[in-house]
Amino acid sequence: MLDTTHHELRTANRRAQRGVTVMLVLGFMGVFMIILGTLASYALTQGTYGRALSAREQALHAAEGGLEYYRWFLAHNPSILTAGVGLVSPYQYVLSDPEVGTTGRATVTATANLQCGALQWIDLSSRGTAEMNAIFPRTLTARYMRSSVAEYSYIVNANVWAGASRTIRGPYHSNGGVRMDATHNSDVTSAVTTWNCTSSYGCNPAQPTAPGVVGNGTNPTLWTYPVPTVDFTSIGVNFTDLKTKANTQGGIYYAAASGSENNRGYHLVFNTAGTVTIYRVTNTEGYPSYSSQYGDGTEYSVITNQTLLGTYSIPSSCSLMFFEDRVWVEGTANAKVTVVAATPSNTSTAPDIYLNGNIVYNDYDGSDGLTLIAERNVLLPLVIPDSMEIHGIFVAQSGHYGRDYFSTSDLPSQYDPYATRTQLTTVGTVVSNGRTGTSWSDGTGFLTRLDYYDQQLAFSPPPFTPSASTDYRFNLWREQ
Repeated sequence: MLDTTHHELRTANRRAQRGVTVMLVLGFMGVFMIILGTLASYALTQGTYGRALSAREQALHAAEGGLEYYRWFLAHNPSILTAGVGLVSPYQYVLSDPEVGTTGRATVTATANLQCGALQWIDLSSRGTAEMNAIFPRTLTARYMRSSVAEYSYIVNANVWAGASRTIRGPYHSNGGVRMDATHNSDVTSAVTTWNCTSSYGCNPAQPTAPGVVGNGTNPTLWTYPVPTVDFTSIGVNFTDLKTKANTQGGIYYAAASGSENNRGYHLVFNTAGTVTIYRVTNTEGYPSYSSQYGDGTEYSVITNQTLLGTYSIPSSCSLMFFEDRVWVEGTANAKVTVVAATPSNTSTAPDIYLNGNIVYNDYDGSDGLTLIAERNVLLPLVIPDSMEIHGIFVAQSGHYGRDYFSTSDLPSQYDPYATRTQLTTVGTVVSNGRTGTSWSDGTGFLTRLDYYDQQLAFSPPPFTPSASTDYRFNLWREQ
């Protein structure tokens, strides 16, 4: 009886152990299947992700190929770059590999920016897809344009001295030698290897073979010379062409005012409403002055009488104003506009532009801008604010930019304080054929100068702003 009971107990134990073993095996198999399923899922996910990455890369190559093809297309169709004629948009581009065939496709959309019927730049958008999987598109955008002078703080076609009282932000270039004593944070370049730096440029004693850039300015590691010359012939605008455009394409045009050359001109006041008020100047006062380019003379820049002509909206399709006379400018610009003072039909005179007061923008998001182009000089006249702020691109095509020298001994007592001004803040670009200068060694002129280039306008300048190069290239290249 006892043996039978023992046998039954042993049998029951063996059965229980086999049941536990089965449960353990099933448990381990379950864990293994979970791990195997996870690994398989991970492998599949990585494979899908890898294929998606490959498709995205192929799509990017297709988008780039579309942009590059369209650049070739524009370069071989000069009529497009003149007046936008013949622009094809959208254009379907196929990216092919000789070994595997089609690898991607791109749709290129082109938009021409026109002013007065002339092309300013072309905006391109290229949407690329991969042939292997079109659900991962990539889109690239770029602006096709010539490099603008607005990419610089200063471009000067002569030897120049940037004094210690200046702070410069943005590239500074001269086709001559540069004496750089200013605080600056960007490239300073000269087109010459050596030059004669005399005492008039702060070199005492003179350095007949001074390096292209010399001085006590900050960051000399940013000084480079020689570099290619900026061609002032290509920078120069065609005044006859701009006169015709302003006169026939909906811009604003005024012929020379009546009266003697020194007593006439036009006074422009820009308004926040997007308008400009124009006066005809009928009389001025002149006082002895001196410029580094022309020597002694008389500057007739103080307006004593003027007549209101009217207030006009700035034309959006042809934001060009052309005056065959001297021009005084001030106010708040609420548009992108270019003002030209030139006499293409009269080679015996070349008018100046006077920065008559503060020139600012209504908005600083790049939607507003002002380019002033003078056939001769762009000058800060005698009567101006003590702390002056000017925004714009200032081009003195054959003359110079600056504030000429006024001696207090030559001025009426009421104008004595104007010989010296406290601060000039310039936001934008100065282009000057001759030597620039806004401060003089006797302490007159501006005591402090702050020069900042306007990055907003560098790749979106006002119409007909001069180009720094004849070559077109991509600007504002980015992925959406």
